[in-house]
Amino acid sequence: MTVYNYTAIKEGTNELVKGKVEADDLREARAAVRQLGFTPTNITEEQAVKKEDKKKPTGKMPKLGLAEQIDFTSTLQILAAAGIPIIESLLFIENDAAKLKIRQVATELRRQIMNGGTFAGTVAKYPEQFGQVYIGLVRAGEDSGELEKTLDRLLELLNKQAAIKSKVIGTLMYPVFVILLAVFIVIVMLVFVFPVFKEMFDSMGMQLPWITRVLMEMGLFLKKNWYSIPIAFALIGAFINFLFRWKPSKWKIDEFSLKLPVLTDLIQYSNFANFIAVMQVAYDAGVPILECLYLSNMTLTNHTLETRVEEATLRVQQGQHLSAALRATRTMPKMILFMIATGEQSGRLGDMLGQATNYIDKQLDTIIDIMTKMIEPIMLIVIGSIVLVLAAALYLPLFASYMGM
Repeated sequence: MTVYNYTAIKEGTNELVKGKVEADDLREARAAVRQLGFTPTNITEEQAVKKEDKKKPTGKMPKLGLAEQIDFTSTLQILAAAGIPIIESLLFIENDAAKLKIRQVATELRRQIMNGGTFAGTVAKYPEQFGQVYIGLVRAGEDSGELEKTLDRLLELLNKQAAIKSKVIGTLMYPVFVILLAVFIVIVMLVFVFPVFKEMFDSMGMQLPWITRVLMEMGLFLKKNWYSIPIAFALIGAFINFLFRWKPSKWKIDEFSLKLPVLTDLIQYSNFANFIAVMQVAYDAGVPILECLYLSNMTLTNHTLETRVEEATLRVQQGQHLSAALRATRTMPKMILFMIATGEQSGRLGDMLGQATNYIDKQLDTIIDIMTKMIEPIMLIVIGSIVLVLAAALYLPLFASYMGM
């Protein structure tokens, strides 16, 4: 008998519990944890862990970005499909990978596996580098003896996440660029143009409009205290970063963003695209539905959606169907709920989750196209308003002087 350490969710609550069980293998250990009334989320062999801990690396394993995870997993999947053992596959990556970080990861993984560890067990020791979703799916694939298929599904999942990320970033790049360009133009006008007009306005000896006086004073201040410009940008950037990292403010932003037209759809579909994709991959790999929900919920970046899906997980633990539990949270689009319910009733949940993924991709493309078309006129209005204010500030005194002649 082998001793296994486990982390699990207590039924009826969202409480995490840890403990140890004795079993012959991982499958029996997982079953033993379920008999205790818990839903296992992480099970590791205690003896293997201790053995590996003796030879832990002195330095940290580098963290792989999404593109690097795709490169690493793609190469590993191709070699696994060719029937090459995991040790030899990692050795190939260690010697021939294009990026240094990928070679370092392969080196460390191979070293620990050669010391008696499993691939899933070794990967599980680096949650910051790989993420819980990656670890959970690899473990499920190794437990079921279908690591090759799981790597293929995982690669598809990573590519889908990269595509979604690219779509969202591509949509936001245009307005961000336009806003930064507008700010740059305003600063140039205030610092270099308005001070030049000041001498002319002073010689005219007339009362300037309030908007001209305000912008003139701002321009003179910025020209004299030029160092305040980068400091202001740094402070604004730090403040925005703080708002999105400090949990109370981030949670409020997440809640508020779900109330904005169009943006709500973008947030929902971009979040649930990853959620459903992970659920499909985990379900096809043979992961129990509760663990599928646990892994899928890790992909949600909106705290409000994450909290509501956690409520759905508790409902499933209490015996509700997945579709009914998700419907009660009122967060998921109705079409996706209908597909999940159909899959449950027909016994083809995996296929319907795949259909739901395709549906979300199409909807996301439509939403991004709508947002792109909306952003262009909005940006034109913003730029036009800025130009109008600057022009009015410069030419109103000239018009007043001309009218007074």
